[in-house]
Amino acid sequence: MFFVSFLFFFLLLLLMFKSSLILQSSSLVDILFSPTWNPDTANFGLAAIIIGTVLVTGIALLIAIPISLLSAVYIAEYAPAKIRRILRPFLDVLAGVPSVVYGLCSFLLLVPLVKDVIAPWFGVQSTGLCIFTAAITLAIMVFPIIISLCVESFSAIPLALKEASLSVGATKWETVKKVVFRASGPNIFAAILLGFGRAFGETIAVNMVVGGIPRIPSSIFSPGETLASLIASKYGELMSIPLYESALMLVALILFFVVFLFNFLGVLVLRRAKKRWNT
Repeated sequence: MFFVSFLFFFLLLLLMFKSSLILQSSSLVDILFSPTWNPDTANFGLAAIIIGTVLVTGIALLIAIPISLLSAVYIAEYAPAKIRRILRPFLDVLAGVPSVVYGLCSFLLLVPLVKDVIAPWFGVQSTGLCIFTAAITLAIMVFPIIISLCVESFSAIPLALKEASLSVGATKWETVKKVVFRASGPNIFAAILLGFGRAFGETIAVNMVVGGIPRIPSSIFSPGETLASLIASKYGELMSIPLYESALMLVALILFFVVFLFNFLGVLVLRRAKKRWNT
């Protein structure tokens, strides 16, 4: 525990120190709300990149949450025991797949699909390297996390609660909605928080399909950039220029803080929910 705390504060102080130079030349407010990222003119505005990050993460969660909840309900409440024994380890395997594999599969399969089918269906031209493709990729990566946590929560609900609901005439689905979902509310919320943390900080897979253009996207089929992919794609460029390096360290600091915050809240909610069930 001491080592983890030491490492956390060491990284935090290091990022703060490295990002201090850019904050001396521009205020944090100007950096966060300026839409222009152009190192050639010493403009390091993050507004467009933050918007891209929020769009990618938000769309990913909009896709992932309902599908994950329904999948978790099926596995925990409807699936036969044999299928359940197969699906639960399979989810663990999916959660452990390297992100570069997801990125490569997305580049080979989703990019052409978005370019040739989905975007034209909406009357839009797109290269396929865009916000929407990155969001779908993230949604697929988040599925195992949310599903696994929800399945664990649904399975932990006392059988007596479910039987009591069924005994008064409620259907299986009504029991799921009024008993399972309500009793698992904090756990579902925690799963979403942890899924957000994973999606917000994902780097390689997003970097491969988001387009890599740091400007405000005109639509979800336009290329964009996220905070994490910006670091991955730009870190090797002009790092001998102190101001450029400091700007990227500020991006890393923002990313570090947001991901830590949501992961911390997710774990905190999970622990409180477990204590509630144990008591």
